[in-house]
Formats: sequence, structure tokens, C-alpha cells
Amino acid sequence: MVPSLLTELFLPLALGVIMLGLGLSLTAADFRRVLVVPRAVLIGLGCQVVLLPLVCFGIAKAFGLPPVLAVGLMLLAAAPGGAVANLFSHLAHGDVALNVTLTAVNSVLSLVTLPLVVGLSVSHFLGVHHHIPMQPSKVVTVFLLVIVPIALGMLVRARRSDIAARMGRPVKLLSAVFLLLVIVFAVIKERASLGPAFRAVGLPALVFNLSSLSVGYLVPRALRLEKRQATAIGMEIGIHNGTLAIAVANNVLGNSAMALPAAIYSLIMFFTAAGFGWLVRGSKPA
Repeated sequence: MVPSLLTELFLPLALGVIMLGLGLSLTAADFRRVLVVPRAVLIGLGCQVVLLPLVCFGIAKAFGLPPVLAVGLMLLAAAPGGAVANLFSHLAHGDVALNVTLTAVNSVLSLVTLPLVVGLSVSHFLGVHHHIPMQPSKVVTVFLLVIVPIALGMLVRARRSDIAARMGRPVKLLSAVFLLLVIVFAVIKERASLGPAFRAVGLPALVFNLSSLSVGYLVPRALRLEKRQATAIGMEIGIHNGTLAIAVANNVLGNSAMALPAAIYSLIMFFTAAGFGWLVRGSKPA
């Protein structure tokens, strides 16, 4: 995915619309919930911020991924959960409010955790002489792409809840369309290299996706969270913000090859998440 109109304009626009849609569903109460019932949130964040990068690192090493693709997979692990996780969690009878809180909090944390994980990954896999620093100006770019649209959506909901209610459904639909178009355009543009890309990173991306869903569900269950909360965390961790990872790889790191794991993952996760939702929805609560 070489830099083009798709990566320079459409990707940031798509991400902004998706984050705006998320903001329209948020209120200050979603953040206060972190203080009222912090256990589920802390477990979810622990799985996302600590366990998942370690699992991803192990997968990248086990498959012997080329350094650039390994960094791309680690970038995906550092990306927060996608807004689509809320929809999948709802369909699977998960705790959607927990999804919203985790997505919001982790989006803020990612301003620190994403540069940290990517910086360490670049140093390890590419070597210090090939280090690609996350410059402060680029971190500001990520902030503008993620936090500002969320804050704008929250402001609209707080000031004009009627407008937010009318905008919510169309913006969510537009977000889904944008995400689909990003994937379709990427596939069309890179159709010649898609086969080699699947051969290079398809299986690691699938294993990482299944591992993300499993860690997100089984760890909370082992720590005695209720099934609805575990389902929500599983969806939150299994459905990464591939649009953000692709945008950072292209617009921040300036390396289109690093976007391949996120692109492949984004194609896979819809099918695996649907299967995961069907599985946990059909099982009886413990």
C-alpha cells in the first residue's frame, strides 16, 4: 500500500468518521464507570496493554516473520480495540457499556502505549541503526485522528442529545462503509501482492486473531468475571482498530509494508469474531 490518495486522505477521513461515531455514543458517565466498577476495566486493559503485546511478540518470533512484518503485527497489537467491537459485543450478548469504556480509555492510553510498543519493536526487529522514531509531531497527528473526533462526538451528545441520536445510526453506518471501502480499496490496489502477503503473514495474523479472542475471553473468565463482561473483553481485544494501524504505518512510520498485517487481520477478524460470538452466545453461563 504505497502512499496515495487512499492513505493520505481517505484513511484519516475514515478514521475520523469512525471515532466521531464512537464519540456520539459516549458520555462522561462512561469514564466515571472506571472509578465505580474498575475491576473489569482493569482486567481488560491488562489483557490489552500487557498480555497481548507479549503474545504477539511470541507469535512473530515463532513464525520467524520478516522484521518489517513483525513490526507491523506488533503495531496492530498496540492499536486499541475498534469501534466495530461494540456491535459484535451487542450481537453476542456482551456488556456493551464495558466495551465503550475500554475503547475510550484505551484510545487515550494508546497515545503512550502505541509509540512505546512500536518503538521497542522497531529497535528489536530492525535494529537500532534502522530505528524509526515516533516524533512528537506524529504523536500529535495520532491525537488529532483519534481523540479530537471522539471529543467532538461527546460534545455534540452532551449539548444536543437529539442531534446525536439522529446522527448516531447514519454515522455508524457510514463508519462501517468507510472501513469496508478501506479494505476493498486496499485489496484492489494490492491485488497483485495480496497472495504473497497472505502467504507471508496470513497464518500469523489468523493465529494472533484467535489468540486475541481467546486471551480476551478466557483470562477474564479465569479471574471470575461474568460471561457478559468476558464476552465484551474478548470482542474488544479480538477486534483491533485496523484502520488506525494502517494509518499509523503509512502516515506516521512511512512504511507501507508495515500496514500489511493490519490489512490482512482486518479481512480475517470479521469472520472469526462472528464465529466467536456465535460460540459464546450459544454456550451456557458458568
